[in-house]
Amino acid sequence: MTLNPAVQPRETGHSDSPLPNPPFAAVLRIHLSYLWQHRRLLSLNAPTRLTELVQRRKLFDRDERLPQLIDKLGAKHFVAERLGPEWVTSTLWTGSLLPATPPWPRPFVVKSRHGCNQRRFVRSGEEDWAAIRKAAARWMRREYGFWLDEWGYRGIPRGLLVEPFIGEDLVLPLDYKVFVFHGHAAFIQVHLGREDNHRWLVFDRNWRRVSRRTEDPDPEPPVSLARMIDGAEILGRGFDFVRVDFYEIAGQPRFGELTFYPGSGLESVDPPELDEAMGSLWLGRFRPT
Repeated sequence: MTLNPAVQPRETGHSDSPLPNPPFAAVLRIHLSYLWQHRRLLSLNAPTRLTELVQRRKLFDRDERLPQLIDKLGAKHFVAERLGPEWVTSTLWTGSLLPATPPWPRPFVVKSRHGCNQRRFVRSGEEDWAAIRKAAARWMRREYGFWLDEWGYRGIPRGLLVEPFIGEDLVLPLDYKVFVFHGHAAFIQVHLGREDNHRWLVFDRNWRRVSRRTEDPDPEPPVSLARMIDGAEILGRGFDFVRVDFYEIAGQPRFGELTFYPGSGLESVDPPELDEAMGSLWLGRFRPT
C-alpha cells in the first residue's frame, strides 16, 4: 500500500491548515461523554491528558492517513511494506457477504475491516454460523465511529475479512499494545482474559509496571519485546501518537492493528498520573529514557 505522498511527512496534529469547525452537536456529545465517563470537565483548549488529547483528535485531526491505516486490510499492506510480510496474519477471504457455508479450515476469525470489536471466532465448527452471518450483515449496514465521533473510521470501505485463528490450544494470545509518541515507544499495555475477565496492565518499555497494582502478578515480558518496540517505532514515525498492537506467536511478533483513538479516550487510565504522563509525551514536553 502506498500512502498519498502529500500526507506522509507531517505528524498528526501538526499542520498549517486551519482547524476544522466541528458541528456543535459533536462538541457537546464529546464534552458530555467525557464528563460522564471520567467525572471531570474536558479541556479542549489546553488539554494535558491522553484522554483529553484523544477527544481533541476526534474533533480536529483530519489527517488523510488515518482511514487508510485504521482499515484492517490497508494496515496489513502498510505493515508488510515496512516490517515484512511475516509480521502480518494472512487473509483467507475478504468480501461483503459471508457464504452460506464456511469453506475455510478451522479455527478462523471473522471480522469487519471498518470497525472495532466486530469479530466472531469459529473454533470447532459447532458455532451458530447463521448467527455469525447475521452479525456480519449488521456490521455491513452500519457506519462505525459516528456516535463516538471517530472521524478516521468514516472513509474506510465497509467489508469483511476472514483470518486463521492465531493462538495455542484455541486460546486467544496475550495482546501487547505499544504506545508510541513521536516515534518513541514509551509504554506497553498488556491485555489479559480477553474473553472472560478482561483487564489490562501497563508497563514502561523496560517492563516496569506503571499502572496501579492489582491481584495480577506481573507477566514475564514477551520474548520478542525488543522487536515489538523496534517495529512499533518504525510504524509510528511521522505521528505524534499511535498505538501499535501486537501478539507473540511462537516467539515472534505478529501485528494486530493501528489505533489512533484508544478506548475513544473514554476508558479510565489508572493511576491518573499515567494519563498526564502520556499526555505530556503526546504534547512533546519530554522524552523518557
